[in-house]
Amino acid sequence: MTTMRQHAIDYLAMRRALGFTMVTQGRTLMSFVGDLEASGGTVLTAEAALTWATHTPGSTNPAYWASRLGTVRVFARHLKTLEPATEIPPEDVLPHRAQRITPYIYTPAETIGLLRAAGQLRPQLRAATWQAILALLMATGLRVSEACHLDRDDVDLCCGTLTVRDSKGKSREVPIHSSTTTALSDYTLVRDRFCPAPSAPAFFVCIRGTRMDASNMPRVFRGLLTAAGIRRPVGRRGPRLHDCRHSFAVATLLDWYQADADVQAQLPKLATYLGHGDPKDSYWYLTGTPELLALAAARLESTVTGEDHDG
Repeated sequence: MTTMRQHAIDYLAMRRALGFTMVTQGRTLMSFVGDLEASGGTVLTAEAALTWATHTPGSTNPAYWASRLGTVRVFARHLKTLEPATEIPPEDVLPHRAQRITPYIYTPAETIGLLRAAGQLRPQLRAATWQAILALLMATGLRVSEACHLDRDDVDLCCGTLTVRDSKGKSREVPIHSSTTTALSDYTLVRDRFCPAPSAPAFFVCIRGTRMDASNMPRVFRGLLTAAGIRRPVGRRGPRLHDCRHSFAVATLLDWYQADADVQAQLPKLATYLGHGDPKDSYWYLTGTPELLALAAARLESTVTGEDHDG
């Protein structure tokens, strides 16, 4: 008789073989399996799944509960074909519509302030690494983890391209502007001077010669926000490092509107560049700033009236 744990291990192996990373989902599913084993359960029931999903130490967030239960629900559908006694938790048992957090959009002046603050870090290698990685995030909209995972072979400064590998289950090539290429080239000179024998093939390295750790970067970034004089808006969540990605997307959309481009036709390009699986994930950024809404409204008005517009 195959145990629940073995079924879960086989299921995760199958999903990963199909190209899914299953990092968070894998931890979540194995947490449920461990809880079920601890209670002596051998059959996946809807009640057991719901009890586990909603009894999370330190969290009363319905969206988190729904996400946990959703991971078990997908596994249950698979398991049902192997173990008929399996119960699939109903879709509506934890109804919740997840809401996106309003991003913080950095102005050009704030971006310059952050880069200057990064330049004050010590030692010099640390300052250079933070300046380079912040500049790259602002210029390309890469995810923080994607930038940290770049190896030297992934950065082609001659062709001006980055190869982002195995991000969200897929890889992509990201062309970069000549100014970004120049900034990264300058960084390599500083990096190779102060760290001639790194312990990792990473493009961005910390002072120990190891790869930058994305999970530790928010702590340092909070210090840079303070040094740059960027404060938390009243009644809103504070700025995050991930908001560099949002800022890039909004700046790109603003440029298209101001150039009188067909934004709707351009969005699939932005989605591909950002590594989004669906253009709708990029389209959401249209609601990010008053400037975007004003430009969109002006274009709509000119379309209705038949008049030319200069926005």
